[in-house]
Amino acid sequence: MRIVLLGAPGSGKGTQCKSLVEKYGLLHMSSGDILRKERAAKSELGQKAQSYMDSGALVPDDLIIEMMSKAIKEAPKSGFILDGFPRTVNQAIELDKAMADAGMKIDFVLNLEVDDSIIEKRITGRRSCPKCGAVYHIENMKPKQDGICDNDETELVQRADDTAEVVAKRLDNYHQQTEPLVDYYKKNGNVYDLRSDRDPEIVKEDIFKILDF
Repeated sequence: MRIVLLGAPGSGKGTQCKSLVEKYGLLHMSSGDILRKERAAKSELGQKAQSYMDSGALVPDDLIIEMMSKAIKEAPKSGFILDGFPRTVNQAIELDKAMADAGMKIDFVLNLEVDDSIIEKRITGRRSCPKCGAVYHIENMKPKQDGICDNDETELVQRADDTAEVVAKRLDNYHQQTEPLVDYYKKNGNVYDLRSDRDPEIVKEDIFKILDF
């Protein structure tokens, strides 16, 4: 089973990924994780990527695709779920070519839909503990004591990338670069749209129904 999971930042991809990995034994694959793995291994691909990052440049598509293609070929027979990759239509086109060369294809594309206004509330309301990493929310996951971590009584903080300004930029980038992937994959007829402004457990069960059909 080979799955691409699409959705804006804060749409719940991480939560659903965890459930899919647990139920189906899939390998969770993100371009960021693969990049870090290649760099840590000091592979030729990792060193090439490092040279771009050291200079402050974006790692080019062809290098990211080469890394992901290599990882996909080494994935277990149970399959994998791609999270955060592909990010652009060009990456999706090249990924399809690489998978076709390996005799594979994407089986399901799950698209988590949620309004920007809800995402903004979800992300800007997050507070985290700088000591233990625990995450809370000012509305739906409050700590026992306002602004204080339940685990170690450390004062909670808002991460720099959880501010309204940063969230707006991330959403804008998503709509411009990544959202067009939905139409690209719909040409192949394997996209399933799921409203993720509902209880995560309900979304999870809807996904299981799709995959178990």
